[in-house]
Amino acid sequence: MFQSLTEKLGGVFDKLRGKGSLSEEDVNLALREIRVALLEADVALPVVKDFVERIREQAIGQDIIKSVSPAQQVVKIVHDEMVNLLGADNAELKVDGTPPVVYLMVGLQGSGKTTSTAKISKFLTDKKRKKVLMASLDTYRPAAQDQLAQLGTQTDIATLPVIAGENPVQITERAIKAAKLEGYDILMLDTAGRLAINDELMNEVVAIRDLSRPTETLLVVDAMTGQDAVNTAKAFDEKIGITGLMLTRVDGDARGGAAMSMRAVTGKPIKLLGIGEKWDALEPFHADRIAGRILGMGDVVSLVERAVETINQDEAEEMARKFQDGKFDLNDMLSQFRQMKKMGGIGSLMKMLPGLGRYADQIDNANLDDSVMKHQEAIIQSMTKKERAQPNLLNASRRKRIATGSGLSVQDVNRLIKQYEQMEGMMRRMKKMGVSGMLGAMKGFMGQDDQEKLTALQQEAGTAPGFSLSGPMAGMGQRSMLGLPGMGGFGHGGTKKNRKKKR
Repeated sequence: MFQSLTEKLGGVFDKLRGKGSLSEEDVNLALREIRVALLEADVALPVVKDFVERIREQAIGQDIIKSVSPAQQVVKIVHDEMVNLLGADNAELKVDGTPPVVYLMVGLQGSGKTTSTAKISKFLTDKKRKKVLMASLDTYRPAAQDQLAQLGTQTDIATLPVIAGENPVQITERAIKAAKLEGYDILMLDTAGRLAINDELMNEVVAIRDLSRPTETLLVVDAMTGQDAVNTAKAFDEKIGITGLMLTRVDGDARGGAAMSMRAVTGKPIKLLGIGEKWDALEPFHADRIAGRILGMGDVVSLVERAVETINQDEAEEMARKFQDGKFDLNDMLSQFRQMKKMGGIGSLMKMLPGLGRYADQIDNANLDDSVMKHQEAIIQSMTKKERAQPNLLNASRRKRIATGSGLSVQDVNRLIKQYEQMEGMMRRMKKMGVSGMLGAMKGFMGQDDQEKLTALQQEAGTAPGFSLSGPMAGMGQRSMLGLPGMGGFGHGGTKKNRKKKR
C-alpha cells in the first residue's frame, strides 16, 4: 500500500535536495506536485486541499528559506502532517474491561470480514493472551456460519455452536450468555454483510449493538475499493458509531488514498491492517511508521519487533557467542537465511529499511524470496559438513560438484561464496563497532520516539542484540543491502537497464 505515493513523493523530495536553499516558488512547485501525487493516490480532494494548505503555512517562511538543509525540513513538515492525517493517536485495540469484552465486526459483503474476525481472534489469543469466543450472526449468506466454524478449527479458536432457525439478535443473546458462563475474555460478533448499505442491514446491526454494548465496533473495509470505502465508512459511523477501522488487502493496493481519506472524513482511527492471507498477516496500524514508509524513511522499529517475535533464543545466543569469537561460517549463513524467511523474506525486510521503500516494485519483481533464497539454500545444502564449516576449502572442483548437486551453475555458487565473504567482512566490522556503535547507526535513521522504542525493545528482548549482532540484516543500510544477490540493480542510479541508458 502507498507504493505509488512513495515513488512520487520521493521524486519531489529529490528535486528539493538538489537545491542549497528554497524560495517560495520552489516550495509552491513542490506543493503542487505533492497535491497531484495525493490525488493520483486516490485521496479525497477536500482532504488533499487541507493537507497541502497546512504544509504551505509551515513551509513558506524565513526559517525554511535560510535553512542549511531546507529539503529535510520540508520532508519533516510533510511527515508530521501525514502522521496527523493518518491518526497521530496510534489507537490500539481495547482488550481490558468486564468480561466478556465485545468486538462487533461490521462491513459490506466481500470485504473479508469473516476472515478478519478469525485473524483478530488469533492475534488477541497469541499476542494479548486472551481467551476468545467467535460467533457468526450471518444467517443470510449460505454457509457463512459454517465458514467461521471452519476458521475456528484452523486457528484453534472457539466458536459458538450453530442452532438452525435463530435470528441474529437471538444468536447474540446466546453468545453473550455462553461467553459469561464459560469465562471468555473477548466475544467476537461477526455480523452479516450486504452488497450495499441499506436500512435493513443498519437497523439489524443497531439492534445487535444496543444488546451487546460492544467495546470495539470495527468496520472492515477492502482497501482496493477506493473512495467508495470512504462513503461506506461515513455511513456506518453515522448510523452505528464505529470505534475504528480495519483495512484488508492492503498488500494489493499500491495507492492507499482511501486509508488517508477515511481517517480524515470519519475521525476514527485505523487500528489494523490485513497484509496477506496467512493468519499472522495482520499488523497494528502505527501512523508514524506508515508515514515513515511512505516518505522513504523506513520502519526500523517494526523490523526489530518482527525479529524479536520470530528469533530463536538458543540460536541467537549461539550466534552471539560465535560473533564474539569472530566466527561466521556457511552453517550460520544458512541459519540466517531461514530466519529471514520466518520474518517475511528479504523483500519484506528490505522495504522497511530507510531509502529502499521506493524500490518496492523492483524488489517484488526480482522475486527474491521465492527464487534466490531457495537457490541459496540448495547450494549450501549440497556442501559437505566440512565445507560449510571451512568455506576456504571450496576450490574450483568442489564448486563444480556443488553446482551439479544443487542443479545450478558454477556462477551461482561463486555469487553465494562472494556474498558469504561480504557478510563475513561485515561481521568483522560490526565486531569492531560494538553494540553501542551498531545501535547508534540504526538510530540515526529514526526520530526521537522511534529511538526510544528501539531501545526499549532491545532491553525487553534480552537476547535481541543477538539479532543486531548476528543477523545479516543488522546495521545494513542501502549501500550494503545492494551487495545481496539480485540487488545490484537497485539504488540511486536506478536499475541496471536504466543506468546503461544514462551512459
